[in-house]
Amino acid sequence: MEKKRILTGDRPTGRLHIGHYFGSLINRVKLQDQYETYILVADVQALTDNFNQPEKVRKNVRELVIDYLSCGIDPEKSTIYIQSMIPETAELTVYYSNLVTIARLQRNPTVKTEIAQKKDLFGESVTYGFLGYPVSQAADITVLGGEIVPAGEDQEPLIEQCREIVRKFNSIYGEVLKEPEIYLSKNKRIKGLDGNEKMGKSLGNAIYLSDSEEEITKKIMSAITDPNRIKKDDLGNPSICMVSYYHKLFSSEEECKQVCEECRQGKRGCVACKKQLAKNTIEFLRPMREKRAYLEAHPEIIEKVLKEGTAKAKKEAEITMKKIKEAMKLNYFE
Repeated sequence: MEKKRILTGDRPTGRLHIGHYFGSLINRVKLQDQYETYILVADVQALTDNFNQPEKVRKNVRELVIDYLSCGIDPEKSTIYIQSMIPETAELTVYYSNLVTIARLQRNPTVKTEIAQKKDLFGESVTYGFLGYPVSQAADITVLGGEIVPAGEDQEPLIEQCREIVRKFNSIYGEVLKEPEIYLSKNKRIKGLDGNEKMGKSLGNAIYLSDSEEEITKKIMSAITDPNRIKKDDLGNPSICMVSYYHKLFSSEEECKQVCEECRQGKRGCVACKKQLAKNTIEFLRPMREKRAYLEAHPEIIEKVLKEGTAKAKKEAEITMKKIKEAMKLNYFE
């Protein structure tokens, strides 16, 4: 039985942290055994808010792929490719732009939220590229015949807009394209070390997959704990302590239970609790960090993965575009 095709990916805007790992990466590792998987390195989309830092985006492409492979993405099972190397996507984005109004893009909840978050960058002057992000994403998905798109709930409006574009296209030119389905992740967003609901570089509250043992320890030792617990023997409340929260990610169930009980009884100090968490976190991430170090020392592996994956994706895109141009009567010399 032929596997359904999944299309997923990330903008190369920086190193991946444990929030990415427990969010999307675990899912991708599992799904690559069940589906035909394509993973997009969205360098063009990264330029929508890093247009004046092309070297940063270029460097992050490599860093992103190293993180992918370190976490268990297998290039024998998943096709990893570079967005800018698929010109068919840009061409299809132009065609789709005729099917979507500016007003519809401005109403997209995800776009509205991201514009608000980028206010310091754009001010009142939002670029056409940023506003049109849902259109280019629709092209990314459909140019490779993506049937399933793994994403969080915050991305639902983008996938729905893609489905609208597909329906509009098919109503005009015939049943050429497939409407993608969203595969909602059941994994919760991981909070930052400071208790913030969002983990991110700009907030300085993230543990990265590439962090050294010293960096991991330093970050965990600064994590937010129960503010009412002043002395070691004070009774603590682990439910409002970020160290307890992270123990559930990196420690055994038995350890978590012991940590919480001793905290409530005032038998374990925060320093000892943090040191144990740091040790467990380092051990959990060790295989990824070791693989990452190996890949950094062998850049030819990354280049091979990207070259082969991009070549495979381009062939698929060419097949799709041939069908689309036939439907649109743009195949003049055939």
